[in-house]
Amino acid sequence: MKFIIIIISTILVNNIIFAQFLGICPFLGTSKKTSTAMGMGAAVLFVLTLATLVTSLVNKYILIPLELTFLQTIAFILIIAALVQMVEIILKKISPSLYSALGVFLPLITTNCAVLGVALNVVTKEYTFGGVSHMLSLAESVVFAAGTALGFALALIIFAGIREHIDLMEAPKGMRGVPIALITAGILAMAFMGFAGLV
Repeated sequence: MKFIIIIISTILVNNIIFAQFLGICPFLGTSKKTSTAMGMGAAVLFVLTLATLVTSLVNKYILIPLELTFLQTIAFILIIAALVQMVEIILKKISPSLYSALGVFLPLITTNCAVLGVALNVVTKEYTFGGVSHMLSLAESVVFAAGTALGFALALIIFAGIREHIDLMEAPKGMRGVPIALITAGILAMAFMGFAGLV
């Protein structure tokens, strides 16, 4: 039940884009086509889940025991950058087709603030279950990261679909491009606010 609540919360209620405003740059930049949005969503799901797992372990077994928690942000940035590079090298050797499918999206994730934001959230996040506050365990952290990435992908794909539809319509000249995209994003954020009382 805990995992279901975490997944629903991260995908719909506390969507990383519409509720926390993290990852806005790739959200606006890679949402012009649905195929691009799906590629970015898959890459974020893979890297975000893996990065959260590694940063949680480093925090729990290295930073906290050595009382170096003040270095969390710097350590997490370095871990995420190194992890993305390692994943890129491994994918290039093992699965060139997957590497070419992810293409430019893997390097883009290095600078995606959503990945760092989730890694930092996981080590400080408390949630209430059964009236008692709990820190996230390792399994819950991974589920939280995967749910957050799925929420990011869902928002990105919906937004890309709407933008493709808008491109087929004749919007007023002053509203074309970024202005209509920002208005659409605002309306989507309000739609996601409807899930606020769900969990």
